[in-house]
Amino acid sequence: MGAGPHHHAGQDGSGVATETASHVTLTNLGVQRNGRWVFRGLDLAVPRGTFVAVVGPSGVGKSSLLAAIGGMIEPTEGTVGFICLNQGLHAPCNFQPQIGMVFQNFMLVASSSVLDNVLCGRLGQRPWWRTLLGFNRRDRAEAFRVIADLGLGEYAHRWVGETSGGEQQRTALARALFQEPELILADEPVSNLDTYLTGRVLGLLRQEASQNRRTVFCVLHNPELVDRFADLSLSLDPGDPRGWRIRTVRRAS
Repeated sequence: MGAGPHHHAGQDGSGVATETASHVTLTNLGVQRNGRWVFRGLDLAVPRGTFVAVVGPSGVGKSSLLAAIGGMIEPTEGTVGFICLNQGLHAPCNFQPQIGMVFQNFMLVASSSVLDNVLCGRLGQRPWWRTLLGFNRRDRAEAFRVIADLGLGEYAHRWVGETSGGEQQRTALARALFQEPELILADEPVSNLDTYLTGRVLGLLRQEASQNRRTVFCVLHNPELVDRFADLSLSLDPGDPRGWRIRTVRRAS
């Protein structure tokens, strides 16, 4: 039986979180599904602020990889390590609140508004008793700004169940961004979007990596999008669980 995810804070000798060390480290990571290895022996050290595109054909294990990194499934073997920027004095740190997830099935509450769904992104960072009082004006203004950045301003007070698949996909991304997480895991976040919105969404994720030093793992299928937005491309091989490859993307500046 393999070791589960190991979430820890990195420190230097002074007890201060180290910025230079890798933000996310995958060590001999492997996941087995129904007796079959989907990937195995995955070793990767990702610096903070890197946009990693996860690529490969359908069914190869891209969603399983994101789930293993995010702690939603236990790896069959190997470990996932984190260095927390905000919790350098706490080891091991609880990294879960530092992860923003965009699921393929969105995981939204259909009978709540777009704004309320986005506000829920910070529930894990608050004591339960504070959430009983609702969100303050500043939280609501910040959430609305994120919603507007994704072109959803006119839908903020509409029930999610009354919005389209593309609008729900952007709502799920807005919720993740509103968390202000250290790590963003996005599973096909542009699959329901047109060319313009695809560029807008991936541009925001690129900005989160470049300017806000958040690390992004994003499942993408279009090679042109990988070359336009990613720093690294991690490809999984359907014929060989150990056949994964990592390459540096020569992005145009």
